[in-house]
Amino acid sequence: METFTQAKSHRNAIYNALEQVRDRSLELFDQVDFKTFCHQAHDEFSPVGWHLGHIAFTEGLWILEHLKGIPPLYPQYRKLFAADILPKAERQNLPPTDEILDYLHEIRSAVLEYLEIAPIEQQSRLWWWLIQHECQHSETISLILQLQQLQTLPDYPLVSSTPNQEVLPEMIEVPAGEFIMGSDTNPQDNARPSHRVYLNHYWIDRYPVTCGQYREFIEAGGYQTRQWWSKAGWEWLQNNPVAKPLYWSENPAWDNHPVYGVSWYEAEAYANFVGKRLPTEAEWEKAARWNPILEKSTVYPWGDDFPNSSHGNFDTRVGQTTPVNSYPAGESHYGAYDLLGNVWEWTASWFSPYPNFEAFPYRGYSEVYFDDQHRVLRGGSWATRPQALSSSWRNWYYPHLRQIFAGFRCAKN
Repeated sequence: METFTQAKSHRNAIYNALEQVRDRSLELFDQVDFKTFCHQAHDEFSPVGWHLGHIAFTEGLWILEHLKGIPPLYPQYRKLFAADILPKAERQNLPPTDEILDYLHEIRSAVLEYLEIAPIEQQSRLWWWLIQHECQHSETISLILQLQQLQTLPDYPLVSSTPNQEVLPEMIEVPAGEFIMGSDTNPQDNARPSHRVYLNHYWIDRYPVTCGQYREFIEAGGYQTRQWWSKAGWEWLQNNPVAKPLYWSENPAWDNHPVYGVSWYEAEAYANFVGKRLPTEAEWEKAARWNPILEKSTVYPWGDDFPNSSHGNFDTRVGQTTPVNSYPAGESHYGAYDLLGNVWEWTASWFSPYPNFEAFPYRGYSEVYFDDQHRVLRGGSWATRPQALSSSWRNWYYPHLRQIFAGFRCAKN
């Protein structure tokens, strides 16, 4: 049982995380006009303004209605901002920005008032899940804003230069053996429970695949050569005739940045082209968090210390990708770089439950996506909030989507 001092410390940590994440979410709207606020940039994503309202709705639903037990403060918004009622295409008719901001602030004020008396020991997981929920939607807002900007840019801009960090050998070796996969402290239901997994010996790329490396695939006719593509991948390419990643520049200054804006099929084709394959999510996670000396899994590649700016590119601090060798302090125990932040990384795995999975906080959060149609991504991107970074976090998307901030690294036996 928590002591009073422990409960106060835990309450303060939740309060600080709520406020820090909210500040970063609101900063994204500093230069957003109402047309952009309501615009649906892609049929797979809701307008940015809808995401802001959904953040408020979800906070009110789970904290004020479920935990505090009061009626909804804004019942008129349930249909508009719930995740499972309106189709995405019908979410563009939004109230004025100021009204949604008032909604957001009023819900938050009531939530913070309840936090002062809430039985944190029993509720802790839901509070942290809610914080991570806002992190996820904040990242999606960044993604949508970039999609809208992409329509007006002649070429992808570069605002950072390549640092003078040594580029180390391309692949690292991971010996055969067991490791502990998953986490019993991660609020996300799909990351639980922790369990032992045995993996055979394998190699994995030290860095995500770079634009310079991917350029070789493009210049060798990779998009026109059937042999590199799976049956499903080739069918996707014929129906979506692309010849380069979505977020791409011909500027060679980008060559040491990770390639991103690629579908799972493009990642698979590149891996075939270089005689490798995509790693399973278990292989990715072992390389990212298993400490073979201490024989334990750590929260982050570098250990258990909360992420700071020396560990990687995240939290929209840079606003784009950075070179893959920029953050040696983020190196994993096996010697892999850039595992958290910069770009999400496609894996070979389908999104499926771990043994003894239990849905939380509701069945539709993860379980509905265990459908053999979603591939797992790992790591996080330059827009991921630090509160949502961990080596056990599992993301999932359809393999045909290339709008997300996703790249990849390769593996081989």
